[in-house]
Amino acid sequence: MCGNGGRCIARYAVLNGIAPRNHQFEALKHVYAASVKGSEVELTMKDPGELDMKRKIRLRGKLVSVSFINTGSPHVVVPCDAVGSDKALRSIDVVDLGREIRYHAAFKPSGTNANFVERVKGNSIRIRTYERGVEAETMACGTGSIACAIVASRLWKLIPPVLVVPESGKKLRVDFDDDGTRISNVHLSGPAVISFRGVFGL
Repeated sequence: MCGNGGRCIARYAVLNGIAPRNHQFEALKHVYAASVKGSEVELTMKDPGELDMKRKIRLRGKLVSVSFINTGSPHVVVPCDAVGSDKALRSIDVVDLGREIRYHAAFKPSGTNANFVERVKGNSIRIRTYERGVEAETMACGTGSIACAIVASRLWKLIPPVLVVPESGKKLRVDFDDDGTRISNVHLSGPAVISFRGVFGL
């Protein structure tokens, strides 16, 4: 499941008269609810699971504390300072370190996505993501943004909604309920705009 892809599909369906502004679609045996208001699209997401805030793995010969959560896709979330006290998000080698996490023995056989997170002002965080399948850093990841928002809220006592700034700079908003034992009622919202139109023949 791709959170941002789901938002784009929802807006495309509205723009092309396939679905009304508020509709549902199914992906991987789960029904997602979409609300489209102009270029802003909000998805009601699947409740996450497998949250582990205290997983220790060895990276580059050093024992590092990371968090794992499945938000529709598996994600590891690593605070910048966990990979070096002088590390800012901008200076992290996301491809190299992300690949090491993605293929780490702790997450075999399926592997995982890897996210690096940095707190900024208020309820905002910045993230960078290495996505499995793409096998590179991507400009934004919806399920990764959700994973980072949830982990950041637990680490730094952020109160939802959390504003997430991915590498693209296009801000995403992640809202959810957290009763201390369970995360539920997860919403992902942000812009979905037409970048180009094309025609091809069959």
